[in-house]
Amino acid sequence: MLYLLKYTVVCVKIRLCEVKRDLKKVLKILEFDKILDRLAGYTQSEQVRRRIYKLEPYRDVKTASAAQRETTEAVSTLLKLGTPPVSLSAADVRGSVRRAAQGGVLTARELIDISRVLYIARRMRSYLDEITAECAVLVGLRERLVVCRTLEDKINSAVISETEIADDASSELSSLRRRMKNLNGKIRDTLNGMIHSAYYKKYLQDSIVTMRSDRYVVPVRAEYKSEVPGIVHDTSSTGQTMFIEPMSVVNMNNEIRDLKNAEQREIERILAELSVAAAENAEDIEEDHKCISELDFIFAKGKLSLDTDGAEPKLNGKGIINFKKARHPLIDRDKVVANNITFGKGTDTLVVTGPNTGGKTVTLKTVGLLSIMAAAGLHITAADNSDAAVFSKIYADIGDEQSIEQSLSTFSSHMVNIVKIMKNVDTNTLALFDELGAGTDPTEGAALAIAILERLREMGVKTLATTHYSELKLFALSTDGVENASCEFDVKTLQPTYKLLIGVPGKSNAFAISRRLGLDKSVIDRANDILSDEDIKFEDVITDLEAARTQARRDADENERMKAELKDLRKAIESDRIKLKDNKSRILQEANRQAKIIVMDAKDEANEIIRELERLRQQGISELDEKASSARQRLKKREDSIDKKLKDTVIPKRTAAQPPKDLKPGELVRILDIDCDATVIKPPDKYGKVRVEAGIIKMETDITNLRRTDTDAKKHEKQTEHYTRGFESKAKTASTELDIRGQYPDEGLMNAEKFLDDCYLAGISTARIVHGKGTGVLKKYIRDMLRKNKFVKSYRPGEFGEGDDGVTVVELK
Repeated sequence: MLYLLKYTVVCVKIRLCEVKRDLKKVLKILEFDKILDRLAGYTQSEQVRRRIYKLEPYRDVKTASAAQRETTEAVSTLLKLGTPPVSLSAADVRGSVRRAAQGGVLTARELIDISRVLYIARRMRSYLDEITAECAVLVGLRERLVVCRTLEDKINSAVISETEIADDASSELSSLRRRMKNLNGKIRDTLNGMIHSAYYKKYLQDSIVTMRSDRYVVPVRAEYKSEVPGIVHDTSSTGQTMFIEPMSVVNMNNEIRDLKNAEQREIERILAELSVAAAENAEDIEEDHKCISELDFIFAKGKLSLDTDGAEPKLNGKGIINFKKARHPLIDRDKVVANNITFGKGTDTLVVTGPNTGGKTVTLKTVGLLSIMAAAGLHITAADNSDAAVFSKIYADIGDEQSIEQSLSTFSSHMVNIVKIMKNVDTNTLALFDELGAGTDPTEGAALAIAILERLREMGVKTLATTHYSELKLFALSTDGVENASCEFDVKTLQPTYKLLIGVPGKSNAFAISRRLGLDKSVIDRANDILSDEDIKFEDVITDLEAARTQARRDADENERMKAELKDLRKAIESDRIKLKDNKSRILQEANRQAKIIVMDAKDEANEIIRELERLRQQGISELDEKASSARQRLKKREDSIDKKLKDTVIPKRTAAQPPKDLKPGELVRILDIDCDATVIKPPDKYGKVRVEAGIIKMETDITNLRRTDTDAKKHEKQTEHYTRGFESKAKTASTELDIRGQYPDEGLMNAEKFLDDCYLAGISTARIVHGKGTGVLKKYIRDMLRKNKFVKSYRPGEFGEGDDGVTVVELK
């Protein structure tokens, strides 16, 4: 019984290995490995790369749908928030953390890697704070990220690089290094006095101080070595120079050596202390590393989708495929022809015919590759709302795999694959066959192909097969559930169009191609005579079908073109109407402004006349009282009337057009009250408030103050620049100096970036950032930022009187 059990286990293992091997073979045939190569190019993490290269299609709809949601959330987040603020590449610190937890002492390199993981986790949590609850997967990962700022800062303040520990990592280390520095100075002073003295100069090979075995020495001529008492540490290759440590500095060199040993012990103590701190946060560090790797993988999928213009398909487990405008993801999108590919609902078998190089094999590979990508959680290169099936198994017999060693012909090698496929298929299998039944006698090959398709249909397999056999075309025409498809070919140009036509059988066009290539007409006529009447009639039916289909497509294309022209015309008329209304408003405002100037001048003149009348009245000319009072009242009424009209015309009126509906992030709109283009960041809330971005300015405005626009990118850039400059008056209060001493690097970096934005808006050309000297970490962060900031023209350290190296002087563009 035990032997039987072991035998069963071995058989199961062998079977699993065969299934795994078959799957890898299919993935390679359908070029899924090349998709993974592209996906791996979006990460720098070796751990994530390994995960990517292990990616395979899931076999159940639920798991595949969850993976698709991850990709969709990544795409949505990248479009709304842009690329994450930090690279998600982080070293695998799990081994280091576990060793620290067991009492091990970590190296400086390992501590830097841990600090990097904590830094990425902190920045990514801040980045993901702006996503909405709709991104459930990313929200969940955000909540799992743990911020350990204390440990991160402790490591950063102590460890400068993998070979250098900061002086102020401890007071003891600082004291040791200060003493070493003083001793080094004393030694050099002593030796400099020696090499420049008249007495010793004649004994020296060169008047220099050098080092051998970490000790200060002077080069003495070999014949005078007894004249310079000391310890010989080295001899030149010629033997003419002896490197001697003078006795006057031996004790100081010994003391330096002792201090260096003490320094090394202190460094080891510091590393041990930091290792204990890492061990105390071991679980949080490992969780952060796990989340970062997950985010890296998810955002890699999102970037691939954006670069290939992919879309999330609707997944099903019923074998239904409806790819809209599908294209092969590895073919240049400017060259590939998009096709609608539909089968699986009422049709379980698709027979694709057409001439060689017409695109049949590409169609086969496109269906297989997009099905694999969809099941693996990757967006597919097809239009929105496409349907993709999650198959439990996918098999493909594509390409010539004839084997000399195994004495297999082309037909035999294909038949070996077909036999294996038919043994392993089930009701949820996709089978792809290229040139089914080819490589043998056409009559027998066609009959065999029909029999294979019938058996696969009986087993419930979804099948795509390419062929040149007319018998298979006839089989598809006369069998329910089987449909013809063809790849279009232009006989006039002898070029394929790569258009897939569902429901229409294709012609091989051998006679037409041969005629165009110059084959003698008599030969073609003789070949035509050899064809049977049935063959000729069938080809004529195909010809008529193709002609009718071509004309129908031309009519449809013409209708689409006319509809597009009409739509563009309506849009242009609407745009002209809006522009006319806007221009009318601006002209009226300018006219009223000029009118107001004239009226003000008239009011001043009238007031002067009234004052003159008042002066005459006071002089005793009483008959003017009544006239002056009447003139004053008329002038007051006229002023009130003019002011009311000016007030009504100066205030901009809202357009009569309806506010835009269904605004989405990324859409381009015009802000009416400031006449500026902007990009929607967040859709309108329940109060109608929309968050938009114009240049570097983000604001909220009412949806009634917005209108959609099709303005091109260049005009949008000019408008946003004009809008940004319009805020200069508000930025005039910006200071020319920022003091960030004592701040954390990230805090100081954020304040410095805002300070530079304010200075740029205010038109300030030169600004000063006071960061202090300290360990130099804050200074390094600031200057790295300045080197990349698009507003910065140049920068330099402060000079004497400006704060020296504790200040950076910035010149803005």
